[in-house]
Amino acid sequence: MSNLFDLSDNVVVVTGGNNGIGLGMARGLAQSGASVAIWGRNTERNAEAEAELAKITDAKAFACDVADPAQVAEAMEGTVEKFGKVNTLIANAGRGGKKGPFHEMEIEEFDELAAVNVNGVVLSFQAAIKQFLKQESGGSLVAVSSLAGIEGAGQNVHYGATKGAVLAITRGLAAEYARYGIRTNAILPGWIDTDMTENAVGSEVFWEKVIKRVPIRRWGTPEDFAAAAVYLAGPGSAYTNGQQFIIDGGYSIF
Repeated sequence: MSNLFDLSDNVVVVTGGNNGIGLGMARGLAQSGASVAIWGRNTERNAEAEAELAKITDAKAFACDVADPAQVAEAMEGTVEKFGKVNTLIANAGRGGKKGPFHEMEIEEFDELAAVNVNGVVLSFQAAIKQFLKQESGGSLVAVSSLAGIEGAGQNVHYGATKGAVLAITRGLAAEYARYGIRTNAILPGWIDTDMTENAVGSEVFWEKVIKRVPIRRWGTPEDFAAAAVYLAGPGSAYTNGQQFIIDGGYSIF
């Protein structure tokens, strides 16, 4: 049997892969032999991520706002020009919203959040599917959602709504495109130590009220997502489609 976690000759795109969970996944993919394309808005972080990954594998970062159709198309074109193909796209780019009472939320806040968290996934997946079909190769789509997409996200309803939408997209694409050899799955992070959660990470109250409810008794880290990314990009997940992988240290079941 071939190595089910060997990604040599695979090209993986990670949106938002210049930091946090995205970079954690990109590191794991690179260590497994994949060539990695990073799509991100922050050019300084892009350069840092590219330099780090290039020490391990063939890597290239592309400036891309996933909410902009033209930039997504340009990033895909550049990725294919650089690597010759794409085998997997991980739609990880996302942002958090300002928490507060739902009835006081301005609709503009929801629109700004959905532009990245939903439209960005749609545009990235559309670009990848078009490339997969052109290659006649099949491929893997991975959406990074959140526990907020399946749990009641009080004071953060707009964020939960966008992440729930991502799960609906995942299921729909899994049903629609599997016949073309394209499988679609989602990863749902729990409480992870990233820039998005930096205020909570330093809070003793948050530790006492929330993190102590995590059976593993710690914050998650970006590195905790490397193996899942490798699995979903590799041949070992050939029959895995339409699934939700919760990575939360057991928080959601306790």
